[in-house]
Amino acid sequence: MLTYDDCVGLTDLEKEEIEAIAQHEHVPEIVAAELGCCLIHQLGGAMQIDRIIRDDIRNAARHGHPDEALHWKQVLRQFEAAHPAMEQEAA
Repeated sequence: MLTYDDCVGLTDLEKEEIEAIAQHEHVPEIVAAELGCCLIHQLGGAMQIDRIIRDDIRNAARHGHPDEALHWKQVLRQFEAAHPAMEQEAA
């Protein structure tokens, strides 16, 4: 039987990145893991995940949650560092 951690390991994403997708899309984290895995492996998908995390930052700030906004900013930095090919997708 696969655990949630096993599923995360198959996605090429970090748990926090999956949490960002889950929050943005209002779905359980296991569903977000599947969505994130599909996105990260398709052309332009990393850009979509980047936008999702940026939306989470804006939503947290807009709702007066600066600590949450800071958390998502750290997740964004981590995501962009781990997926430098994203810049090539934009070209």
